[in-house]
Amino acid sequence: MLNLQHLKKYYQVGDTTTKALDDVSVNFRNQEFVAILGTSGSGKTTLLNIIGGLDRYDSGNLIINGKSTQNFQEQDWDAYRNNTVGFIFQNYNIISHLSILDNVTLGMTLSGVDNSTKKQRAKEALERVGLKKHIHKKPSQLSGGQLQRVAIARALANDPEILLADEPTGALDTTTSKEIMDLIKELAQERLVIMVTHNPELAQQYADRIINFADGKILSDSNPDNEPIPAENFHPRQTKMSFATALKLSFTNIATKKGRTFLTILASSIGIISIGIVLALSNGFQKQIDATQSEALAQFPITISQVTADQKELQKGDNSSNSKQKFIHSKAVFAQVNPVNAAQHINNITPQYINYLKKIKKTDAQNISFASTTSLNLLRKVNGQYQPVTFSTTANNSTDANNAQSMMTSNLGVGGSIYPAHNQGKQNFLKKNYRVLHGHYPKKATDIVLIADKRNHINLNALTNLGLDIKNKQQLQPQKLLGTSIKVVANDSYYQKLPTGNFIPNNNYEQMAQAPTTKTLHIVAILRTKSKNSDGILANGVAYSDQLTQQIVHSNQNSQIAQAQKNSTHNVLTGAKLSKQERVMLLTALGADNTASSIQIYPNSFQEKDHITHYLDQYNHGQNKKNKILYMDLAGNITSITGGLMNAITYVLVGFAAISLVTSMIMIAIITYTSVIERTKEIGVLKALGARKKDITRVFDAETAILGLGSGILGIIIAWLLTFPANSILYNMTNLNNVAQLNPLHAIILVVISTVLTVLGGHIPARMAARKNAAIALRSE
Repeated sequence: MLNLQHLKKYYQVGDTTTKALDDVSVNFRNQEFVAILGTSGSGKTTLLNIIGGLDRYDSGNLIINGKSTQNFQEQDWDAYRNNTVGFIFQNYNIISHLSILDNVTLGMTLSGVDNSTKKQRAKEALERVGLKKHIHKKPSQLSGGQLQRVAIARALANDPEILLADEPTGALDTTTSKEIMDLIKELAQERLVIMVTHNPELAQQYADRIINFADGKILSDSNPDNEPIPAENFHPRQTKMSFATALKLSFTNIATKKGRTFLTILASSIGIISIGIVLALSNGFQKQIDATQSEALAQFPITISQVTADQKELQKGDNSSNSKQKFIHSKAVFAQVNPVNAAQHINNITPQYINYLKKIKKTDAQNISFASTTSLNLLRKVNGQYQPVTFSTTANNSTDANNAQSMMTSNLGVGGSIYPAHNQGKQNFLKKNYRVLHGHYPKKATDIVLIADKRNHINLNALTNLGLDIKNKQQLQPQKLLGTSIKVVANDSYYQKLPTGNFIPNNNYEQMAQAPTTKTLHIVAILRTKSKNSDGILANGVAYSDQLTQQIVHSNQNSQIAQAQKNSTHNVLTGAKLSKQERVMLLTALGADNTASSIQIYPNSFQEKDHITHYLDQYNHGQNKKNKILYMDLAGNITSITGGLMNAITYVLVGFAAISLVTSMIMIAIITYTSVIERTKEIGVLKALGARKKDITRVFDAETAILGLGSGILGIIIAWLLTFPANSILYNMTNLNNVAQLNPLHAIILVVISTVLTVLGGHIPARMAARKNAAIALRSE
């Protein structure tokens, strides 16, 4: 079954050539006990290693069951060693960190034998060599003779056709040697046994055939086999080690060095601890910022105005006028459009767009204000007489009759704050964002409110512009403010036409106040924001609903002054020439244009804001620049700035912390290399059992994966534990509670990163281990 033809194996050391095998030709029978005798250095062990596939011949041919091995690939030799050959070594070569049973089953594991079968066969093999009572012991609990029996059981477990024994009794006493040789003799009745020894008496007593070997050549053969080479009948199964087996080997090895393993994992976890703490602090601070911003900015609406600024164009302008720009060397001067003017954009708010906005999901925004910046013609009875008043918060607004005309012609505007009234006047916006200090929430369009700040202060200018005689820091009497009535006069009552065609405000205030079209407003509440981080979107002063402005526009759009202004390019109050933009603003102020001049969309929560902006962006998709509707997302602009700063700080800190990860990776590589050196003999045993190079690599990759996983988990645990003292310190320093919060997703990612980096760090030493020569590895100490 085994034929050696003109085998040669030479070693070159400097100028000296050693002929380990020098043209060796010999045939072996299927069943016989062959003893190869020779002194040390004669080449007999080299011959045994080449027969076992642990070493390669330089020339000649080794034929197994009629199959030439000249074209064997690495995997063919692996399969040959696993399926056909069993090794019995002088020094046993038992893997110390595995149990006796696991040592015996290892070869079968590489063959792909199922668990129940390989355990049964391993037990039978151990019983056959007399170790039935020692099956579950560790190698350290057995004597030398018992360990050699384990080696024999391991060699027998896969039922090999060839049993190779290298000085099997060299390390045993006489009595134990006899027992081992009797056992090997018995095994030779079933298969080919080739034993290398330098003991002639042992060979004469037990062997069927003795081959004397010296200087790499066969000197004599007591029973040569001259049968012709049989037909090819060699089909070994390919070997494969599962990653689970690799993990088990590595875990049991690591478990034998608990102290060193823990220190290794602890040292490797420093990088994970650093990054974990940075991410915990970043995550916590970001949550604090998000919570504060969400509360402070949640009331900030997404605003769509008739005249707005194109932020992209504005940024271009900012770049061109950046303070870091260098001086131009030329003295030439140029004209340039002001960047702010160039960025100006007119939104063409059409009825179709209004309908598009009304389709925004109620889950994203229940409150949408379609406000018109129409002027309110306001009168209030002060000291028994009506006089003009405003909702303005600007100081020194004149309210006497003599200055009424100048006020109306120069200060046309809304004044006060407008809030959205939803579904038949229900004040969802106010109830969500403001609490009542005095009075009750508005119930109809003519109900108006006063807005106080968080210290319950109401803007003094807003009160005095209503004609109230109030001093600075004076304590107010809410019941006197509540119920205060203000008249809103329609345009046709408020303005009178001159023969010239121009208009002036009427000065008969009593008549205007009593006109049928005049509405009466009532202050019904004093409100204050619910947010602890913001005074709210509504300005301190007077606030009224968008329903009121819509009613005023409906009342005034067909008034004489509105119609006259529609047909004129001059200001019908002052006679001044109007620009296109000024004319649009004046028409809106007079109520001549019923198109919403300002649309404010209030997200239900800060998180829904992105849904709304995405919906608005969809409308602009495919539109040319002129027809696009641009919006202002003030809250989004603020959060993008603060979020970007927080991210930048986090990236920098993580970058510094990552240096320790690289250090850990290098340390793992060193530790893996040390493990390779320590486990060199184990590598040789695995190769002798048929393990492939990739299997050896897998064993050490598994070891580094365990170390990486362990360091990642330990690092996360320590980082999490450190968040408690960190939070205590930060609370004492900043009064912020529970700042450091380790995100579970970050923890999982860090564990994965730790595992991957350590595997990468240990992979090169693992590849070095896989390339080790099996025969040399088995001789290592």
